[in-house]
Amino acid sequence: MIDLLGYGAFFLTIALSYAIIAIGLNVQWGQTGLFNVGVAGFVAIGAYVSGLLTTPLAAGRLGGFDLPIPLGWLAAIAAGALLSYALGWLTIRLRSDYLAITTFGFAVSVQLVALNWESVTGGPFGMGFIPRPFASLAGDPLRFGLANLGLVAALLLAVYLVVERLGASPFGRVLRAIREDEAAAVSLGKDAVRFRLKAFVVGGALMALGGAVQAHFIGFIAPENYLPLMTFQVWAMLIVGGSGNHLGAILGAVLVWGLWALSGSVIGALVPAAEQARAASLQIVLIGVALCVILLLRPRGILGERRTVSRHLGPGAARPDDTKSEA
Repeated sequence: MIDLLGYGAFFLTIALSYAIIAIGLNVQWGQTGLFNVGVAGFVAIGAYVSGLLTTPLAAGRLGGFDLPIPLGWLAAIAAGALLSYALGWLTIRLRSDYLAITTFGFAVSVQLVALNWESVTGGPFGMGFIPRPFASLAGDPLRFGLANLGLVAALLLAVYLVVERLGASPFGRVLRAIREDEAAAVSLGKDAVRFRLKAFVVGGALMALGGAVQAHFIGFIAPENYLPLMTFQVWAMLIVGGSGNHLGAILGAVLVWGLWALSGSVIGALVPAAEQARAASLQIVLIGVALCVILLLRPRGILGERRTVSRHLGPGAARPDDTKSEA
């Protein structure tokens, strides 16, 4: 029973860290319509920046400053925001397909730098010695897992409250207006490029934070953790849960990560060790099937965005075309 609770705490901690990343993507895509397929790159930036700043000097790697974990997380947020601003300033005016190509190239570049800059990142051998929160409890897996779960849950709650407040503000309403009809928003005097750039920066910063949280919980990172597959996973989480709804992003993260972990366990138990690498591709197939089922049954995801026609009608009021699309 204790082992089961410990695994449950581990599972939920990873799932909630993915939820932070999915919320970042939701700010970019769900609220603003920015098609970012370089999620893994921003997550890797946060993980490596926080890892480099907080690893002890005894690790024998350039950049180990042995700083406290909260400072590493703040640095990860700053690095994610700064790189998002630089990339967005160059590409945010591009159409969605060109923006997707650019962000994908960015993610591949980050992964290649992490793979080849061995003196800083550890290269293909990865980066270890990353300090873990509540390390003094590591001898008790259950207490260690529950303490980390509480920390990540509190952090996710803070992120959720901030983005919800941001979405309900005039800034959030402008983002949705740009997503729905950019020409109309511009005709009303809104600088669409500036607002889209701000949303891109907020989303990138949250993705970097999620990457830093994962790095410190696991204690080890490697370039192979940030392949394009991670981007696919996060997009699946957002679509399954419901694009445009932050609660949907959280739910989707838990469900998709649960499906991924369950399918991995089944493959490990039923498939011979020599064939497990090939059989692992079935995990992607399962998530693809789940996406198809969700899109057929719930086109907007399990918790789709609630459309608001007017503040006087309330968030539950549907537009005429909404009822047709759900039919």
